[in-house]
Amino acid sequence: MTENKEKKVLTFYEKLTELQNKLNVPKLQQNKYGGFNYRSCEDILEAVKPLLKEYKMSLTIKDELVLIGARYYVKAIVTLGNLSGSGQETVTAYAREEEVKKGMDGSQITGASSSYARKYALNGLFLIDDAKDSDATSDGKQKAKPVESKTITPEITANCEDCGVGIPLVVEEWSKKNYAGKKYCRSCQAKHKDEATD
Repeated sequence: MTENKEKKVLTFYEKLTELQNKLNVPKLQQNKYGGFNYRSCEDILEAVKPLLKEYKMSLTIKDELVLIGARYYVKAIVTLGNLSGSGQETVTAYAREEEVKKGMDGSQITGASSSYARKYALNGLFLIDDAKDSDATSDGKQKAKPVESKTITPEITANCEDCGVGIPLVVEEWSKKNYAGKKYCRSCQAKHKDEATD
């Protein structure tokens, strides 16, 4: 005899709570310079995708370039949505772009900042605790901040109209919006700040 049991329909926050409890992302990456293990943004995404399918949820990530004072920050915006009903949760995180980083060009610096901001936005959304990470519990002995060895390098979509260097989409869009349609790299934006529309 077959029992006809109706499956309980979970609310958005019930789904999110179950997903948070099921998600397991071990620290499989190793930072040889800092001597610690960590998880990357890519590791989190790889682990969460099967759970998104199971709970009929969607995840979107986008970046915005934000100028705060004289420094640029990458703002990562992570949004979790419900495919089988209503409900949505958005978490943001910021990472400051270094002006210069040895061995990296401007697009790689932006990519590293994007990866870092995205990782911490995902951590906040899915309650992933990085309290034991080296960058969260510095004992003061390590002077240089560790850099993850895996980075996302944004696709170059245009060349700077001033110096000709390749620029990623986020920089291109911000420049066109704030410099009357002109495509400037970050360095040339500073040179042409008198042209800025804001």
